Amino acid sequence: MNNPAPRTAVVIGAGVAGLATAALLARDGVAVTVVERTETVGGRAGDLVLDNHDGFRWDTGPSWYLMPDAFDHFFRLLGTTTEEQIELVDLTPAYRLFPEGGASLDVPSGIEAAASFFESLEPGAGQKLRDYLDSAGDTYRVAVERFLYTTFSTPGPLLHRDVRERLGKLARLLTQPLESYVNERFSDHRLRQILTYPAVFLSSRPENTPSMYHLMSHTDLVQGVRYPVGGFASVIRAIHRLALEHGVKVQLNTEVTAITTTGQGRKVKATGVRVRDAAGKVGELTADIVVSGADLHHTENHLLPAPLRTYPEKYFASRDPGLGTVLVMVGVKGKLPQLAHHNLLFSREWSTDFSVVFDGPNAERPLDASRSIYVSMPSATDPGVAPADHENLFILVPVPASEQIGHGDTYRDGASASVAAIADAAIEQLAQWAGVPDLAERIVVRKTMGPADFAERFNAWRGGSIGPGHSLRQSAFLRGKNVSAKVDGLYYAGATTVPGVGVPMCLISAENVVKRLKGDTTPGPMPEPIPGGGAV
Repeated sequence: MNNPAPRTAVVIGAGVAGLATAALLARDGVAVTVVERTETVGGRAGDLVLDNHDGFRWDTGPSWYLMPDAFDHFFRLLGTTTEEQIELVDLTPAYRLFPEGGASLDVPSGIEAAASFFESLEPGAGQKLRDYLDSAGDTYRVAVERFLYTTFSTPGPLLHRDVRERLGKLARLLTQPLESYVNERFSDHRLRQILTYPAVFLSSRPENTPSMYHLMSHTDLVQGVRYPVGGFASVIRAIHRLALEHGVKVQLNTEVTAITTTGQGRKVKATGVRVRDAAGKVGELTADIVVSGADLHHTENHLLPAPLRTYPEKYFASRDPGLGTVLVMVGVKGKLPQLAHHNLLFSREWSTDFSVVFDGPNAERPLDASRSIYVSMPSATDPGVAPADHENLFILVPVPASEQIGHGDTYRDGASASVAAIADAAIEQLAQWAGVPDLAERIVVRKTMGPADFAERFNAWRGGSIGPGHSLRQSAFLRGKNVSAKVDGLYYAGATTVPGVGVPMCLISAENVVKRLKGDTTPGPMPEPIPGGGAV
């Protein structure tokens, strides 16, 4: 569909993708209004500050700052730099590993340091890791240059020499699971888990994730792990600030109840959105285009009538919603030298952990059983997130994407029995595995979130917390398009569309909306910066 350049746009959702899309469009001369149903910006990349517990602040979403090149490029598109917008700290170690039944291990970044670490646990693994990371780096480069910054509107990215020369390798990487790819090369179960755990960042399980995603090890073991001072809230504030500086208007506490259209048959055009504010007042916002940064399932099946749905319920029936999570935010009196900034607790035989998450719990493995969990303690790096002589902990427990698990008590009085039990078990597990026997007694504040909170606050499909998993049939062009096939002028951004989950992917999805509007079918990032005040 060849349309004139839009002059106005409505963006649904003030999460990472919504704010980023709005900022890029506004930089290019479009008048943009962002509509957000909650009381704050950030979406799933939120933060929590409690009025009655001064000094504590928790990120309630992303906490790993990976793919720094994606952030750098995004900020340069807007005529600024990462350094001007946020303060980053390199984390050493990258993270601390607590293997079940064994001593804790500090995992370093940098090829040589990581290789030495691997060699110390498995003779010969150092060189194997160098080879593995060489492949991961090459695959990462090809992904950035050919597969991530593209709308797949033409087959061009798939026909480039970089791809043709690697067809055999890419075919193997797409069809062989990450788990077996790693297990062929390494024997020590701890090393295997270090290299396959990034599947969780992709809302997936190692046995179902294409080994193409071994490129993720390039991001943590080669590029390194950083921390934005102030947490990911500081990243959100930077994107929000830039959006406002470029003229974006943000309406909070305003829910989009429908996408409005005109025309019929094959000539249907988005005209804006119908909204309802916190007081119940109903109105409409008109625009040349609508970009939904909301969950794709919600956008299609709740904001459009059935005949206009490109991705109806039957499309989602066979899709993998990815991970659900129970989040536990606690403030602890006294310091916890046993923990690093990032901490991973891995079960010895963790296939059962993934089975509970993706296949459901059973009598032998209930939801509140000990399992592989992630614990962030940003107070190890950033004194501004906890009072003096206190720590703040963010515990992430993977669970099925199921609203039936219930709510936490962050946004309502009382958590469901399931969420409370899972939180109790996670705290007890951390106390035992990290050697902090009095941890529970030292907690001065505790808040939780469950899958039902993600469904209620963010309209997340089935209460998933990250987005659809990255199996083969849900990766790259198989993940879907970022444009409606039935409504002209309707576009999608965010973790539930291409290129995928995670903050860097959301930034890229925003850029891909701009590329589609421009008719830019080239692979790779756009030239920097976007000329201010132009027209898409």
